[in-house]
Amino acid sequence: MKAIGYKQLHALSASEGLTDITLPDPTPAGHDILVEVKAISVNPVDTKVRMRDGAAPGQDYKVLGYDASGVVKSVGPDVTLFKAGDKVWYAGSIARPGTNSELHLVDERIVGHMPTSLGFAEAAALPLTSITAWEMLFDRLAIPQGNGAAGKKLLIIGASGGVGSIMTQLAKQLTALTVIGTASRPETRAWVKELGAHHVIDHSKPIAEELKAIGIPAVDYVVSLTQTESHIQQIVEALAPQGKFGLIDDPQNININLFKRKSLSVHWELMFTRPVFGTPDMIEQHRLLNEVAKMVDDKRLRTTVTEKFGSINAANLRKAHALLESGKARGKVVLEGWT
Repeated sequence: MKAIGYKQLHALSASEGLTDITLPDPTPAGHDILVEVKAISVNPVDTKVRMRDGAAPGQDYKVLGYDASGVVKSVGPDVTLFKAGDKVWYAGSIARPGTNSELHLVDERIVGHMPTSLGFAEAAALPLTSITAWEMLFDRLAIPQGNGAAGKKLLIIGASGGVGSIMTQLAKQLTALTVIGTASRPETRAWVKELGAHHVIDHSKPIAEELKAIGIPAVDYVVSLTQTESHIQQIVEALAPQGKFGLIDDPQNININLFKRKSLSVHWELMFTRPVFGTPDMIEQHRLLNEVAKMVDDKRLRTTVTEKFGSINAANLRKAHALLESGKARGKVVLEGWT
């Protein structure tokens, strides 16, 4: 099968970087399904892993990729949720070879049925970000769906990115929260507003002051999706006493004492936790992906594709990694089909 891989951890400018390769076709066992990958999207985790990890001992290449849509080719003996020919979408596991390959093995319990109203490229943009946003809102922060959060306010820092784009929609559609997103450029501000945010403020300016300028002295929840370390003082100032703070990025230094005076709680979200540890509730990712698919088909959620970089090959994948590393990506970048 065709795939894209690399041998040693590297910066994108390295001569030995992402390369078109050929690997043996995998065979499903247990709860695994074998998927013919039709489209992929690229996430910040791809670039982080590329600069952190190389091929494992005994392997010639490391294959990245944590989003895919495709068609089930065959299934393992313990599979009950899918059959050959089913269209699926999923984000995979960071502990296994990634989706940048023509054929891919994935545990059925973290796979959903693809929305019937989307093509493969549009579908591939959503799994990882949808799981991350859903788990953060409803599992980590325990925000009630329906009217249970009426009168409360959610601030999403970095709302124009991949996770922010779907989190804004989920919060607007499934909760009674007032949703405030941050974005710093005219085009990203317009994008966040289009996705349903009640307010959009500029995170390049002091966030607490930006909130006060729109008549909001404090918020009940903050989700920081990027540059948390540079915003931490403003986050603490913006949160109401006993508020909740969630983050997904990798700040190197945060003074946890900042949260004590207001009794703020801190919540990490990593959507790979369930598949990596094989938690008893791992199947929740299957269920939530099916729920998101239904919302897409019911026109309550929209795909967050903003860039299509052509077919799936090393050259196009390098361009996608470069865009994410520039910090200027809006929504999601997808690649579709194999050359």
